[in-house]
Amino acid sequence: MEYFRNGNSLERLDFIIDENLVVTNDLILAELIPFLKIRKQKNIIELLNDINKLQLHVKWDEIIDYQVQCLKKGANGVSIPDLIIAQNAKQNDCEIYSTDKHFKLLKSIMDIKMVM
Repeated sequence: MEYFRNGNSLERLDFIIDENLVVTNDLILAELIPFLKIRKQKNIIELLNDINKLQLHVKWDEIIDYQVQCLKKGANGVSIPDLIIAQNAKQNDCEIYSTDKHFKLLKSIMDIKMVM
């Protein structure tokens, strides 16, 4: 999201996009697109909608277990949407690109892969 908030050209993300290594899901799009609509970023919205989408298969018992682990480790601010995104990435053996500190916490809790 940082990439879209600031419009910063982050080299690593640019490479991932250029090499067509990006996937998304409806939850990620639901987080990004409203902000982009307000900024009238129609081209970016079109590009995002063209990216391959992973289907969401939420395993709620797993989400609850991960949230319990987060709370036990003092990670109280991890949102359910972040947990669902991380679960989706793990289910599909994908790496997450994010500068969000919550995903860095989830890396050890959920054993997800991160692009650094």
